[in-house]
This record gives sequence, C-alpha cells and structure tokens, in this order.
Amino acid sequence: MSKKNKVDESVSFELPERTEGVPVLEVKDLKVTFPSEDGKVHAVRGVNFKVNAGEVLGIVGESGSGKSVTSMAIMGLLDESASISGSVKLHGVELLGKNDNWMSKVRGIKLSMVFQDPLSALTPVYTIGDQLVEALQIHQKLSKEAAYARAVELLGIVGIPNPEIRVKAFPHEFSGGMRQRAMIAMAIANNPDLIIADEPTTALDVTIQAQILEVLKTAQRETGAAVIMITHDLGVVAGMADRVAVMYAGRCVESGPVDDVFYRSTMPYTIGLLGSLPRPDMSSNEALAPVEGNPPSMLKKPTGCPFAPRCPLAVDACLDGEPDLVFSPETLLEENPRKDVDEHRVACKRAVDIVEKKLTYKDIYPIPELISESTLDPDRLKREEVLQVDGLKKYFPLVKGAIFKRRVGTVHAVDGISLDIRAGETLALVGESGCGKTTTLLEILDLKAPEGGKIVVLGKDTASLKRSERKLIRQDLQVVFQDPMASLDPRLPIFEIIAEPLKYNGFNKEYIQGRVTELIKLVGLEPSHLNRYPRHFSGGQRQRIGIARALALQPKLLVLDEPVSALDVSIQAGVINLLEELRAKLGLSYLFVAHDLSVVRHIADRVAVMYLGRIVEIGDVEEVFDRPRHPYTQALLSAIPIPDPEKERTRKRIILQGDLPSPANPPSGCRFRTRCQKFLTLSGEQQAACLESMPDLQVSNPGVDSKNACHYPEVITVF
Repeated sequence: MSKKNKVDESVSFELPERTEGVPVLEVKDLKVTFPSEDGKVHAVRGVNFKVNAGEVLGIVGESGSGKSVTSMAIMGLLDESASISGSVKLHGVELLGKNDNWMSKVRGIKLSMVFQDPLSALTPVYTIGDQLVEALQIHQKLSKEAAYARAVELLGIVGIPNPEIRVKAFPHEFSGGMRQRAMIAMAIANNPDLIIADEPTTALDVTIQAQILEVLKTAQRETGAAVIMITHDLGVVAGMADRVAVMYAGRCVESGPVDDVFYRSTMPYTIGLLGSLPRPDMSSNEALAPVEGNPPSMLKKPTGCPFAPRCPLAVDACLDGEPDLVFSPETLLEENPRKDVDEHRVACKRAVDIVEKKLTYKDIYPIPELISESTLDPDRLKREEVLQVDGLKKYFPLVKGAIFKRRVGTVHAVDGISLDIRAGETLALVGESGCGKTTTLLEILDLKAPEGGKIVVLGKDTASLKRSERKLIRQDLQVVFQDPMASLDPRLPIFEIIAEPLKYNGFNKEYIQGRVTELIKLVGLEPSHLNRYPRHFSGGQRQRIGIARALALQPKLLVLDEPVSALDVSIQAGVINLLEELRAKLGLSYLFVAHDLSVVRHIADRVAVMYLGRIVEIGDVEEVFDRPRHPYTQALLSAIPIPDPEKERTRKRIILQGDLPSPANPPSGCRFRTRCQKFLTLSGEQQAACLESMPDLQVSNPGVDSKNACHYPEVITVF
C-alpha cells in the first residue's frame, strides 16, 4: 500500500467506531523506510501487534529500534518522504492511505498522543486553556463557555492544583511535570479510544514520574482507552503494561504477556536488557554484565538474526536467514500448549536451547569479576579526606525590571549543607530538579570562597587559594558531564580531546602520546580510534572518551554529573562497570549526582538526599535505601519503578502532592511539610514543631551511619 497521504475524495469521512470482538488497533506487517544520502534506511521492518480496549501495550527497546517511528506511522505524522507499507487498522478500519483531512478528524477524537517533550509540543504563545478549548471545539460542537468549563475539569482530573487559575497560564509558567499533565489532559479531552504515550516520563524526576503514571492510569479509567506505552524504562512497563513488545533493529523480537516476557523471556536480547538493570530493591557487589556492541545500521536489511553480532549464544545457523516471530518454546512445551495470538512469541533460533537448558542471565552473560578493594581501610574515618563541605550557602538575587532593575527576593539555592568524601569512596547526591545539586557541584568546582560556609578540597581551604594553587588542585579535581556529545569538541579528533588537559599543563609530546594511548585502553577503546571524531562514536563510547579526558591528569576526585542518564540500558551497564573498576584500580573518589536511584544503589557507598537546598538525610547507601527515616526519602524511593511485575502490582507508592516549592520563597519551619505525607497524620501539637523550625541533621540510631532532618523520623520499608 502506498504511503503518501494523497487526498482521495472518494474516501468516506465516517469515523471508526468500537466493534465487539475487534481490537482497537491492529498493526500487520508495518514497514517504514526513509531516504538518506547513503541509501534507504529500513527503520521499521514488519511489525505486528494488536491492542484491545482497556489494555496497555508496552513497547521497549534501545534508541533507534523503531519504537517512535512505529507510533508516528500509526498517527499518520511521518514526513512525506517516508515510505510506509503494511496495515494499520483502527476498529477494523484501515488508516494507511487515508488523506490528511480524514486523519485530522480521527486524531484527537479516536486516537491521541502524549509526546516526549511537552514544551515543544505545546504552543508557547497560547494559554493552556486556549489550547484545550481548541482541541475540544475542533471535534465537538461546544460553546466556548462549555469548552472552557471542560478544560478546567480536565486540568482537575490530571491533578493540576487550582485549575480555575492555572487554565489561564502559559506553558512556560508550568513546571515539566505540570506541562506533561496538561499534555495528557489534551490527549484525553475527547475521550479517545487509543492513547499513545511516547516516553511520557523521560527527563522527569522520579516523584513527578510517579505522579504522571498515576495520571495516565486515571486517564485510562476515565476514557476506557487502550494505551501504547513507548519507553526505555522497563520498571515503568512492569508496573503499567498488560503485554510487552520488545523491538530490535526495526522488528519485534519478543512479545507476550508482561509476566511471560519478564519472568520467562527466551530471547537473549530481552534477557540481557532485564539482567543488566541495576535494581533499587537489591544490593549487589557483583558487576553488571552489559550487552556488548551497538545496534546495527539499518541501511541494509539483515541476512541473519540482527542481534547475532552481539549475542553470546550465536551460532552459524543464526546468520542464515532472519528468524520469524513464533510461539515461545516454553509456551509449546506446556501440557496444554497455548496458541492464542496474544501469547508469548520470540524470534530466536536458540530459544529451544535456552528453555531446555534453563539458561539464565548469568549463564548467557558471564558476570565480570570486580577488582578487590581490600587495600582500603574498612573504617572510612581513617582514610584521607578528599572533600569537606561545611555549612555551604549560595543565594541568588531575584531581580525585576529590564532597564531599572530592582531586587525583589532571594533564591536560596543551597542553604547550609555539610558533607564529606573519603579516599576510594563514592558519595551520591540525589533529589528532585531544583533542590540545589548542580549549584553545589558548581560551588565545589569553582574553587573560590563560598558565599557562606567552607569548602576544603584535598586539605586546601578554597577561600585562601591563590591562582597558582587553584591550577594545581584542578589537576586533582575533574568532572564528567551529563551529555557526552555536548562536552566533546566536534571539530577535534579524539586524540586532541584527551590530550588537551595534558598540553595545557605543559607535558611534553612523548609523554602525551603514551598517556593518551594508555587512557584510551583504560576505558576499553582501541588506540586505532584516536584519529576519529566524536560523531563516529556511540553515546556510551563518547562517555568513555569523556572519562578518559577527566583521568588524563591522574585526579583524586571525580565529579560525575548524571554520567549515565543519556545512555541506553545496555550501554549504561558497561559505563557503570568502568567507573567501578577505575575507582578500585586508581583509588579514585566520586561525587556522583544522579536522578536514577537504581544506579545510585549499585555504585554508591554513601548517599545524601537534598530538598530545597538542604540535606534531609545522609548515610550509608544500604541504611538509607533499606531503612529510610525521612518522609521525603521514603517518597523518593517508593517512586522508583522496579522491573518486576509482581512487586509492582503489590507495592504501595507514596505519591507526593504538588511540585517543589520555589526556593525564592521556601516554606517556614520544615521545608518539606507542604508535601509531607507524615505531617498530615500528626496532631496539632506535633505539627507546631514542623511549622516553627527546620530540624537539623541528627543521628537516630547510635552506631549506624545515618542522619536525618526530621522532627518525627520513623523507619519504613518501601521495597
């Protein structure tokens, strides 16, 4: 079937309606190709699935696997240069080939989409209310007053506080989580039969993510719609999906009910994805076994299994023709084989061996051995102190006016935090966006006298450093940034990028040549790659190059700002292993900032939880994760999705109400009290303490490495 949406006047404008026994959406043999300078890119290659009313289908896979292209093809939003074939039926009515006028009537009322980036999806010059009213009036015969009332009602459904007032706000006046909720309100405005959510929780804090997932569940209950959840977060899929489709190289390589795919997966790719995930509910001293290599280029169709070059179980037969998606052997080996189309299917020629030999993740992907850290003194207080922060404060003036500026307030970005890092130790700094993590890092890296408090780096007080001393300390204090592409100069080859700090510090050419070669090997890359440019490397490889550059001057302390957040799950595991190996081998200390608390559990020794510029809990990572005492820490941990469907179904989440208060006007007393779940259960007399004073960090249990800033701390279990 031709893809281009040419206007066909003979096509009826009658909209698809729900029919008993017919799935809401059925996709058969969907193929999408794009033209490029190097030839045709086969982005989607024969995808098949269906979604019934009230059902959630999770589509997962690495970047470039074809997830988003599939969703855009369903919506009819692909560029005209794309070529589409196959079948996409909504309530049994074919969508491919329909003209744009027909699709415009269907989009919004029968199927809708929640986009990944709500700021770019919302029009910045119109209020949220105007955009909701437009979406309603286009598809329904409503007066402006009725549509406006419905818009207010929708904002209330998705949990926007004071919807009567916020409906008049512009998108830039909403936080990221509120913008995403507004997008969901728009998606459900006309009670669609199918909602496609494309990475709806990416780049959101875990607390906001938990709110958004609850909103999506509410939206589904309100509309009875089918939902396609596209995400790279397997924990989200475990908690929301009824069925899962795993995509690789433009095809589904495993699909079925969520329990079958998570607990009885028979495709090495799926097994690798699930196994390489660090989990917040489990402590592990083992390294992660990553899925080595990168997805194939889709300029040429594979002649064998596309995963074979990365698969530890691959044999010659795997290269002879691409395997079909067939019933999983574990399904057919049962006493009463299930042959329903919705059951577990897999595209792997080794699936029978995996089932019969009962191969697990550890059998397929051998766990690398970690280097022993026995040289470190078990008593952390006896080790060298590489960083001490005492009572650090950083305020920013809040000004108004363009020409005649006047100060109208103060932003309390960091308001008296204290922490320390010892040799060979990793301290993780966690908290929601806006809590002061990045400001803390910048104050430490600046190596100047802070506005308040004291910073001591490797025994040197930054307040008294001279310029020459500051340059010397910077050799021992290096940083690895979040976005490896943005932090590497695209005009320079890798050799020059890694050599830059060495040249700046006056090392000779011979030393630089040997040191750069040593560094590139240290981070697991080939010296032959040194003449290549950043664009020639994958995201994980670029992050390894950034780490190599940071290690060039043999530092003692590395500041890691979200070093794995932009990486796919399979690549992330390799970078985490590298960081752990380097710490053990070189005796490094890390200040690790992350949103992903699962990674923090795996890599950190100690963790500090920040809220509105203050540390509310700090201590040994096992103590903080397994026995959290502060209500904010408890809410933060309970919001983390776990890639375990059974646990996700039985967990009780603590959903924080509202967004982070403004640091320019923090609440009086305890700063967390406005969102605190425990505060609501206290008596009036007990609440008075929370209203009057901000508690200091205190030890709740002598002999345990854990402090918290709560008037009424109580240990609860969140996993």
